[in-house]
Amino acid sequence: MSGLPAASVEELSEQVRGPVFRPGRKGYDEERSGFQTNFRHRPAVIVGATGAADVCAAVAFAGTHGLPVAVQLTGHGLAVAAQGEGLLVSTRRMTGVEIDPQARTARIEAGVRWEQAIAQAARHGLAPLNGSAPHVGAVGYTLGGGTGLLARQYGYAADHVRGIDVVLADGTLRHVTADSDPDLFWALRGGRDNFGIATSMEVGLFPITRLYGGGLFFAAESVPEVLSAYLAWTETVPEELTSSVSLLLHPDLPVIPEPLRGRYVAHVRIAYTGDTASGERLVAPLRAIAPRLIDSVREMPYTQSGSIYNDPVFPHAYYGNNILLGAMDAAVLVKTVLDVAGPEAPAVCVIDLRHLGGALSRPPAVAGAVGNRDAEYMLRVLTPLAATDIDIARPVHRRLFEALRPWTTGRTLNFIYADEHMPDQTSFVYAPDDLRRLVELKKVYDPTNMFRYNHNIPPAD
Repeated sequence: MSGLPAASVEELSEQVRGPVFRPGRKGYDEERSGFQTNFRHRPAVIVGATGAADVCAAVAFAGTHGLPVAVQLTGHGLAVAAQGEGLLVSTRRMTGVEIDPQARTARIEAGVRWEQAIAQAARHGLAPLNGSAPHVGAVGYTLGGGTGLLARQYGYAADHVRGIDVVLADGTLRHVTADSDPDLFWALRGGRDNFGIATSMEVGLFPITRLYGGGLFFAAESVPEVLSAYLAWTETVPEELTSSVSLLLHPDLPVIPEPLRGRYVAHVRIAYTGDTASGERLVAPLRAIAPRLIDSVREMPYTQSGSIYNDPVFPHAYYGNNILLGAMDAAVLVKTVLDVAGPEAPAVCVIDLRHLGGALSRPPAVAGAVGNRDAEYMLRVLTPLAATDIDIARPVHRRLFEALRPWTTGRTLNFIYADEHMPDQTSFVYAPDDLRRLVELKKVYDPTNMFRYNHNIPPAD
């Protein structure tokens, strides 16, 4: 247990309401396991926090014993896994959601998944700025930036945070707003868990109850044409329409819909807040490209918005990263993606190309650390490790990113996954001046780098 005495762990157990787990004990493996199964924390001790007081006690204990601290809810975006040392705070028991319909805000605790917040807000005719997967944790997603279903219309989710309750490295709880702590408020919205553990946040909600959205699925022979047409089409659509296209080989499994089973497919995803008639006109050029294997684009209540991407909900092993792209020749992008990471690549590659711009490109009312706002697209490549060994996948991803380097403007934090071969990611995420400011603030709020199991911003010397 990395030299942590059993008596000390027992003392910690007496200081918190939630359970405390040690390696080899019942519940430890379940508590440390998240959505990503290829990389998993194996800390010296885990605290299953039930509220902010437990988080305060856990962080204070870690400080006393010189332990680094990690935090995990779902583990979708695991960056660095604790191996044999440190303290892990598990927030899955912190599930409170409070809606203020008059103020159009939600107070969301650190264990809340978006599906919970969506359901609660919908009762009042409101919606949060959630991502494509409703089972992702709301707090980590938002403080990492948050490029959601309505991103082109409303911008980053982090831009609409009103306040954050955060436990700092000294174990104290602080309510942070733009007025009370402007520097820390700026850093948390984009710097995520580098400056403390957020126990709850207050976010803005929006009067949205329905969407015109869904997916268009095209067969392999149409993929080059679909990708080219999609890129041209994105130059014509209004900000109320946020979209993306994925390219993937579906496994030949009974759980996959029959038209897609065992086939390489282009999947165009649509989320439009305008009326259905306008949506039909906007999507018509895509429908005209080729026959669809499946066409699920329709009017839907916002509570069904998770069906647009239909992301997998079961834990699995994967490897991936992303780049942000500026203006480039569409023909070059199509050829590069299909030649390097298409169906004939040595590694199975899921390509996810998301249209940015719109409100994402504009500065928010209250500045935050989210950078690279001039990007026009985000390209993510992900390899399921059930299908491909990571040592085969890694060079394929590297070749793709290298080929697109001339048009790359940076990376977005939410889609950088664990990779021990690429430990320094922060220089790609933040503007140089912003990164220098973050480093200086890290020295103020976490001088010993207690919070380092993340895409780490080390304190300035």
